[in-house]
Amino acid sequence: FGSSGSGFCVLPLSLQTLASFVLAMAARYMILKDTVAEGAAVPEKVKLKITRDATLAKEKETAVAAAKKDHEEQRAALKNRTQQYEKEYSDYQKKLIDLRREAKLGGNFFVEPEAKLLFVVRIVGIIKLSPKPRKVLQLLRLKQLHNGVFLKVNKPILQMLKLVQPYVTYGYPSLKTVRALVYKRGYGKVSKQRIPLSDNSVITNALGKHGIYGTEDLIHEIYTVGPHFKQAANFLWPFKLSAPRGGFKCKRHGYCEMKGGDWGNREE
Repeated sequence: FGSSGSGFCVLPLSLQTLASFVLAMAARYMILKDTVAEGAAVPEKVKLKITRDATLAKEKETAVAAAKKDHEEQRAALKNRTQQYEKEYSDYQKKLIDLRREAKLGGNFFVEPEAKLLFVVRIVGIIKLSPKPRKVLQLLRLKQLHNGVFLKVNKPILQMLKLVQPYVTYGYPSLKTVRALVYKRGYGKVSKQRIPLSDNSVITNALGKHGIYGTEDLIHEIYTVGPHFKQAANFLWPFKLSAPRGGFKCKRHGYCEMKGGDWGNREE
């Protein structure tokens, strides 16, 4: 509830948020036990109430214990998976270093692996924007200035980026960049609402059916462009970023032009 003038207004809550709130409240409060003095006559309705409360208390105790055990198991599993992900990232980097050294020793050139992930940021507003680029930006979920999204590198996406190249800047994000974006500016889309990723349960409720149970699972799926990249990227609300410190260099010119501007592929 929030105050508005003389009365109160009801703020909209998603069903999942409301359900998790009710469960949290249920775990905090005990079901009262009615006591009856010995030898006293107990009405039939009181007997039924005592029986009902005892059944509810037993069910609640079982449910809370099961939820606590499941939560602990999920945390332990997520910790193990996080360690596996870190090992996978470091092994991949070591492999690239070894290949570069081997190519240098043999007098050859090492061709870097093609990027699989793009991060696209919109740098132009809506003034004097023709309908086609506007529609493409809408399809890419870049509806506001300084919005950013993760995209998979494939032919359709690259063709769409050609149509809106003067209005966006993009590059290939590193693991550090992906992690910083998700942790610092990450919001999820839950029931068409923008929900902060303050708890792993938000991700579990939305993406648990795809095997994504926490923030590190989400980062791994995005960075490696896994089989459920589409669901993970659509779950993330478009990032609302700030303007660069000191302002843009020159929005009218491309990053790869002789003059050096801002729009286009930065390849970094």
